Amino acid sequence: MAGVSCARSARARGVSASNLGAVPELGLFPLGLVLLPTERVPLHIFEDRYRELIGECIDLEREFGLLYADDGGLREVGCRAAVLEVLERFDDGRMNIVVEGRERFRVVRHTSGRSFSTAEVEPLGDEERGIAPEAAARALSAFQKLVEIVEAEVELPDPLSPQLSFELAGRVEFEAEAKQELLESRSESKRLERVAELLESAAATVALTEEARKRASSNGKVSPP
Repeated sequence: MAGVSCARSARARGVSASNLGAVPELGLFPLGLVLLPTERVPLHIFEDRYRELIGECIDLEREFGLLYADDGGLREVGCRAAVLEVLERFDDGRMNIVVEGRERFRVVRHTSGRSFSTAEVEPLGDEERGIAPEAAARALSAFQKLVEIVEAEVELPDPLSPQLSFELAGRVEFEAEAKQELLESRSESKRLERVAELLESAAATVALTEEARKRASSNGKVSPP
């Protein structure tokens, strides 16, 4: 994917002030990954135009827009990203950074004039406020079960967070299409229901894989559960 490579790692959990001021034109970074609000990912920046974009964001404390791009094209809904930390700068201009997802946006009109892509955007908020307690409880329970199965050390989100769905999904390696679906959803309750489904499916898959491994190691055969 042009301009970046991304390797998931344990996410740092410091909080940085958000810069959500209205910007008529936003620099865009098309990538083969989806960034969710509150999620943090490391990026390796190497293409000239994106070095320029990220350099400006660092120097001027601005955000850029991360949009998911695949064989089907560039999506219209993305997530603003803030550079939290520059991990390493190389002599040739490349850099390793950590970004955090902030406000969601929708592209209104693509613009031109810069070496990197730009567009006029508008915020994308939820159409309904509040969440169903049962949806939040189900998603949290599914997340905790998955964590226990894989024996991972993962920081649990605040169960009262208004963005609980994003905080949970951002801690699990879901497929990009599933994350884009969450990003475009405008209902926190519906997002939580979907996140619960994804987490429950992931937990079931991991459990079956572990069971198969144990059976294979005991007698050299794997039997259907």
